[in-house]
Amino acid sequence: MSGHSKWSTIKHKKAKTDSQRGRVFTKLIKEITVAAKTGGGDESSNAALRSAISAAKAANMPSANIDRAIKRGTGELPGVVYENIVYEGYGPGGTALIIDVLTDNKNRTVADLRHNLSRHNGSLGETGCVAWNFEKKGLITVNADQISEDELFELALEAGADDMRKEDDIFEIFSEPTRFEGVKKALTDRNIAIESSELTMHPKNTIKVSEKEAEQLLKLMDALEDLDDVNNVYSNFDIDEKILEKLTQE
Repeated sequence: MSGHSKWSTIKHKKAKTDSQRGRVFTKLIKEITVAAKTGGGDESSNAALRSAISAAKAANMPSANIDRAIKRGTGELPGVVYENIVYEGYGPGGTALIIDVLTDNKNRTVADLRHNLSRHNGSLGETGCVAWNFEKKGLITVNADQISEDELFELALEAGADDMRKEDDIFEIFSEPTRFEGVKKALTDRNIAIESSELTMHPKNTIKVSEKEAEQLLKLMDALEDLDDVNNVYSNFDIDEKILEKLTQE
């Protein structure tokens, strides 16, 4: 199982506090604004905006907040200009990192990234240093208690998915970005509740890490995702299930 998939599963299991919800809202508003600025405010013809709005609704963001974010992106309302930048680097154990940011101050963002990476045995790299090991994929997660694995696997493949895996009590469905919306629609048409859906950077190869490196990695991933400018973090770590269970229960 890929490091990113495990990291996604860990994130989905984390309880959302009010303070965390505020941070999530801030990041989603940025994502909606940039998507609207890039592809227009009509979600029917803007897949990135549609995906961002779906994530915002899943986080229970009020419709008024979503509408304002769209209007800031299209220029109907004044707002901050955000720049989407992808940074690459390394984590403990030689693991690869892709850090997707939305920022209005590149210098601040780079300083924050360097500080947090150095604290947790990581470093920034040059553009292209690890991107070759990742490919863009659609990732949909479904709770395993609502449908059998065989039935969901058949439905997902017929809808255009590439692969499906089970991680604890969650099914993870992968697809090409162009087939992502079609797979989501096929599931909702069958009244299958989707736990989460996103376009992600999926590693082609993974690196198995020791318990000490795993502990450093999880702390690093948390620290990076806590930064306001960081939208998503992807990695290729592979943590043994027993180690992962021990660390996430501490």
